[in-house]
Amino acid sequence: MALLDILIYPDPGLREVAEPVERVDDEVRSLVEDMAETMYDAPGVGLAATQVGVNKRVFIIDIADEDEPSNLQVFINPEILLREGTQSWKEGCLSFPEISEEIKRAKRVRVRALDLGGNEFELEAEGLLAVAVQHENDHLDGVLMVDKVSPLKRRLIGRKLAKRATS
Repeated sequence: MALLDILIYPDPGLREVAEPVERVDDEVRSLVEDMAETMYDAPGVGLAATQVGVNKRVFIIDIADEDEPSNLQVFINPEILLREGTQSWKEGCLSFPEISEEIKRAKRVRVRALDLGGNEFELEAEGLLAVAVQHENDHLDGVLMVDKVSPLKRRLIGRKLAKRATS
């Protein structure tokens, strides 16, 4: 396992649209292991392959509280089938260090994906898990949380990250 470099906004790699995984093989499983190690080290609750410069439709999520055992969930070639309701959630992102913004998303989602064994599954999610699924799936489409805020907030976030990069 290895720690991977997380791309930081405005890295153009974050705008890449990920390609479907052709086969769930040892290379994909190794990528997931490295992504998990990277996410836990950061620390974060989700990470998309595009955030570590890998153009594959893979993301991972673990929303377990610190006092709970790890519950790593792997989504390969995810597809959101249903979005219902709305909710606002203060979201952060490993590609936007020290930034969090209130983002509106669907309250409930149903997603279909492959697991590490290459088996198809569907999952219905609400609350934080629904937010995380939508956030990470957006990454695979080159959509970032700054695309969900006002132009003014987008500029402020850009300035804050530029200032952070030079200090």
